[in-house]
Amino acid sequence: MALHKGPEKHEARTVSVNPFFGEANPVGGMTEAPPTHRLPDAPLPPSTAYQLVHDELMLDGNSRLNLATFVTTWMEPQAGVLMAECRDKNMIDKDEYPRTAELERRCVAMLADLWNAPDPSTAVGCSTTGSSEACMLAGMALKRRWAKRNADRYPGTRPNLVMGVNVQVCWEKFCNFWEVDARLVPMEGDRFHLDPQAAVALCDENTIGVVGILGSTFDGSYEPIAELCGALDGLQEVTGLDVPVHVDAASGGMVAPFLDEDLVWDFRLPRVASINTSGHKYGLVYPGVGWALWRDREALPEELVFRVNYLGGDMPTFALNFSRPGAQVVAQYYTFLRLGREGYRAVQQSTRDVATSLAGKIEALGDFRLLTRGDELPVFALTTAEGVTAYDVFDVSRRLRESGWLVPAYTFPAHREDLSVLRVVCRNGFSHDLADLFVADLTRLLPELRRQPRPLTHDKGAATSFHH
Repeated sequence: MALHKGPEKHEARTVSVNPFFGEANPVGGMTEAPPTHRLPDAPLPPSTAYQLVHDELMLDGNSRLNLATFVTTWMEPQAGVLMAECRDKNMIDKDEYPRTAELERRCVAMLADLWNAPDPSTAVGCSTTGSSEACMLAGMALKRRWAKRNADRYPGTRPNLVMGVNVQVCWEKFCNFWEVDARLVPMEGDRFHLDPQAAVALCDENTIGVVGILGSTFDGSYEPIAELCGALDGLQEVTGLDVPVHVDAASGGMVAPFLDEDLVWDFRLPRVASINTSGHKYGLVYPGVGWALWRDREALPEELVFRVNYLGGDMPTFALNFSRPGAQVVAQYYTFLRLGREGYRAVQQSTRDVATSLAGKIEALGDFRLLTRGDELPVFALTTAEGVTAYDVFDVSRRLRESGWLVPAYTFPAHREDLSVLRVVCRNGFSHDLADLFVADLTRLLPELRRQPRPLTHDKGAATSFHH
């Protein structure tokens, strides 16, 4: 959550109120305009308060045209109704809302089956507010398991976690908050994610685990999870070190099971101890809901699970927060029930088809070079072609924003800081028709961009930003 500071000095300005919005107060006058940075002295009529907030939000971008976000921006009306019916239910209060708790349990069981847990009945898992919380929980379990195995040396020894430099920022947060050294495998050449052998080279007796990403947020590519596990098997044979793997499948966990069934990345690999996904990404649910699963009870140390009875009952819970609405969990169950395997396969295939088609049309313009093509995650990254000097990706991002399209431009991390790219995320609801409109707007802009004397977006950080 972003941190916000108050105004530098007292803000005396008020919110402008259209006279049409005003309603007669008891003495017959119009409603006074409320202040912007302090609580108003008196209440407003609900219709006036609604219209003020509604009008302010008009300046937000159109979420359907946001090609930066992975987050679901469209659901069926029936899902919206269910969410409205459940937004007042507290997920932590499982004794008071037992059916909501049961739907959560069913979702965990469905994911355990989808991800090929050896015995879905013994797999354990929970819903979270998103993949960031799920990753924190998985990292905590990895650290606690390592600490128990190394009780003679811990806490005097600092543990480490191995991962690619392309990981989502939540893993950097985990390492910072839980005092774990982050050992990052850098990008090299045209390899934009983790290399198994390079990861193994960073492992030692203090490594709590290795994180593999099923769908990098930088370019949409899958990391080679099976190769990573094989390399760690080899390490164990030589050194005896048994290093577990966590698969951050924030996006790919809800794509690969339906479109890449022959890809082995999940609990079929004995070294995979835990997996997370975002229900609010390709799980097709509005934000925010995520899921964390462990292959069995041994993978999740019992002492991390809390039991409270002051809400009634004695339900186990594993979470960083406490209260949160049950609406998103109910919406996830609705979507699982509504689509089934064949429905998910159809939706994800359609989304991938849009991504690969759009990538091909952009490549055909001749001004861009594709780094990925949307044939793993329905996400692709591109940069300007060799010889294009009049503009850069930051100029393209800035000009597309004028037409309502939000496309992030950013530089890659360590060892490839020289590479600046655009990334396009295709989601359910971004149709072939919308993709054609996007190409038309991009094509219309190119002649003007080509006539520039040089790239014009001086403040690269303000032009756009990197969105996961």
